[in-house]
Amino acid sequence: MRVIAGSARRIGLVTPQGDGTRPTTDRIKETLFNILSPSLADASFLDLFAGSGGIGIEALSRGAASAVFVDRDGDAIACIEENLRRTHLAERATVRREPALGALSRLEGRGEAFDFIFLDPPYGKGLEREVITYLADSCLVNDQTWIIVEAKTEEDFSWVDALGFEIDREKVYGTNKHLFLGRKR
Repeated sequence: MRVIAGSARRIGLVTPQGDGTRPTTDRIKETLFNILSPSLADASFLDLFAGSGGIGIEALSRGAASAVFVDRDGDAIACIEENLRRTHLAERATVRREPALGALSRLEGRGEAFDFIFLDPPYGKGLEREVITYLADSCLVNDQTWIIVEAKTEEDFSWVDALGFEIDREKVYGTNKHLFLGRKR
């Protein structure tokens, strides 16, 4: 796994041992960032269930002003910190070891919305729904925020409509997909 583009291009990243994380492949990451790149300059990025931090680090490398990485696993946090050191991006990053909902609650104290919120939770546990339900009434999301969810292809997200979100875009990669959610306009 490596950084694909930007200031940290080609720098290899470490990943947590075991099968607790699913690093995003370079092909999928490239497709994702082709979509996000026009809006990344000086953006604020939140990487929930961050694993190795590869998505947030790619955002920083491509010009995001700041990124917050959240994961509850100690091995994942150690990988994120090592990857930030390797890429020389640590000064624009905040790393939080805690469950996603706890981190969201604490981040609300900043009083600022994120430009991008990326979440790639463990599949089949309903964590996407918990986080998006929380974000529906959160100051961390405004009318310009894009929430990007990585999920299994067959996962149904029709319920986001009732929370005031709409699916702006969906990109299917085979067994998984990215959904791009925004507030209803």
